[in-house]
Amino acid sequence: MRPLKGLDPNLYENLESTFRQEYPNYEVFFAVSDEHDQALGVVRDLIAKYPHVNAHVLIGEENIGVNPKVNNLVQAYRQAAHDIIWVLDSNVMVDPGTLARSVDALDGPSSVAQPKRKRIALVHHVPFAFATEAALGSHVEQAFLNTNHAKMYIAINTVAIDSCVNGKSNLYRRSDLERVDGTLKPVSSSGSTRDKGLPAFGRFLAEDNMIGLALWHELDVRHDLSCDVAHNAVGSMSLADYFWRRVRWIRVRKYMAFAATMAEPFTESIVAGCIAAASLHYLLGFPIWLFFPLHFLTWLLVDLDVYESLAGHPVPPGLTRWKFIGAWALREGLALLIWSYAIWGSTVDWRGKKYVVMRNGEVRKAGRDDVNKWQRWIHRTSSREDVAQYEPIELAQD
Repeated sequence: MRPLKGLDPNLYENLESTFRQEYPNYEVFFAVSDEHDQALGVVRDLIAKYPHVNAHVLIGEENIGVNPKVNNLVQAYRQAAHDIIWVLDSNVMVDPGTLARSVDALDGPSSVAQPKRKRIALVHHVPFAFATEAALGSHVEQAFLNTNHAKMYIAINTVAIDSCVNGKSNLYRRSDLERVDGTLKPVSSSGSTRDKGLPAFGRFLAEDNMIGLALWHELDVRHDLSCDVAHNAVGSMSLADYFWRRVRWIRVRKYMAFAATMAEPFTESIVAGCIAAASLHYLLGFPIWLFFPLHFLTWLLVDLDVYESLAGHPVPPGLTRWKFIGAWALREGLALLIWSYAIWGSTVDWRGKKYVVMRNGEVRKAGRDDVNKWQRWIHRTSSREDVAQYEPIELAQD
């Protein structure tokens, strides 16, 4: 199932990767809310090019909640013929073998009995970004997703003490989703009368993260991070766009993973470096002036290794590498500032609309009284109307 809205960067190649999956029996649903959506032309060209693929176009949405992505996908969710559901964002491209390997991971090992291992109910993919524009914010976003975000996302899912899922590319069973409602209470003890299935998550802005949490806690199952990556096309983003996107998801995550959000600054290079420098200077007399260059160089080398592991090759040499390092340094320098601003608010902008994140993780549309004058002034002077052109949804560490 692929939700569509407008002409996303690299849209043709992203959607074409769905048609090229090496899997014997699958169907594709393209969901758009408006019959005049520009993405429909791309979809129809691809359907004509790949007539052997069972592809459907669904136009219209059901207003079941504040989340437009869920509203857009409900029809496809109900009409799907198969139990396994694969949801991919429109700015994601995947390799031809991704579906087959993901289904294998979802089914789990069949030849070896592992009675103590909990069943896998969701398979997801770490995003790997590539900037399609020269805008500064695009390159900062690319550096963030391919280093800090990927590093923490892989680490958290390796430790696997709780669900950590973003919405770029997720597989799960509809039969599992039909048993959960987002209350995070075990189904055996829950007397909830809420709706279940995908419509139940329309009240959350981060439905992807909540689906992962619900499966984990309500069904007592686990997730698996696939060996494949979700190639994420980053369109044109100004630095202000990047700033407000990060603010948005820190504020959303604050109510879903409070402890992790509060601890986030200590995972950043500057805060961790200051603590380590002060400690080594106090305990061993190690010179602070010498520690910081070594610290940041080591941090950079680790992040470059993460990039290489995901890409299968190093950052290209020459000007491209220096641009990447410059964007990486800018992201590191902005991280604490963005977190400090984001942590004190609860209002967020998403696709041109303002929402208030409530303490249970749900959202409601914001009124004028929910945004103070200071916030309105900052937003008017730093954000752009076309920020909705690129809307990645991720909630890992971020």
